[in-house]
Amino acid sequence: MTTRILTVEDDERIRTALRLALEDEGWEVDEVASGEEALIAFGRVPADVVLVDIMLPGIDGFDICRAIRKSSDVPIVMITARSDTHDVVAGLEAGADDYLTKPFAPKELSARIRALLRRARASDAGGDEIVFNDLEILPDAGIVRVSGTEAHLTKTEFRLLVELASNPGKIFSREVLLERVWGLGYFGDGRLVDVHVRRLRTKIEPDPANPRHVVTVRGLGYKLVP
Repeated sequence: MTTRILTVEDDERIRTALRLALEDEGWEVDEVASGEEALIAFGRVPADVVLVDIMLPGIDGFDICRAIRKSSDVPIVMITARSDTHDVVAGLEAGADDYLTKPFAPKELSARIRALLRRARASDAGGDEIVFNDLEILPDAGIVRVSGTEAHLTKTEFRLLVELASNPGKIFSREVLLERVWGLGYFGDGRLVDVHVRRLRTKIEPDPANPRHVVTVRGLGYKLVP
């Protein structure tokens, strides 16, 4: 099955360079120059991965992420001209799974996309049901329920929860979670883990500010408390 990538970039030169690099990998590419076009294109032909620039005319990258997340858990990569912590965190909070800072090498982009695709496919793999009090995880179906009500997680959030639940009580460092959830040899940073943990807590914790399931162990990482 052919992989389809949607790129959202208003700079024509960058958009063309992205298309050529992605097509070299054998992927089909749909390219648009604005947020409005992106939402129309995604609604017409859903993509396997979305690459979206933060700074766009009209609907910006943050709003595109939020709009897509209302109906889809498709992997999203934010592209930013700055490594500013605020922009990066805001993009991840809006629903992005990963980010790249301009300029970046085509090989780095391809590696990130391949990692996202591996994770997306692995999240469809089966496994035994996991139950901790009010928290129920169904790996076979990709479903999480809290007190009987389904929690709508992205594929990355789901993989993060399953990884923590695979060994309840064990402390997972950010580095280990980056490797196991974001892919072997992944070259990300701890902010990805921290923001995804915060997003996960808003969906499975009765009081996200005082979590009882996904707990921070200061200076070490995170663990799931059964």
